[in-house]
Amino acid sequence: MEEHFKVKNVKCGGCVAAIETGLEGMPGVQSVKVVIEGGQVTVTGENLDRALLAKKLGELGYPEA
Repeated sequence: MEEHFKVKNVKCGGCVAAIETGLEGMPGVQSVKVVIEGGQVTVTGENLDRALLAKKLGELGYPEA
């Protein structure tokens, strides 16, 4: 299962690391891929809770665009 997000404020490698670290420990998350250009975040895993992931992204400073 994959969830795709378009988020704001992704500008550098530090942003990518913050998103990956912040989401990788969440329930069901197996991998996180971030593309700086366009602010694309793809989360792969099992039984993912889209709302919970979106909330966490916002808490990290990367709300959905």
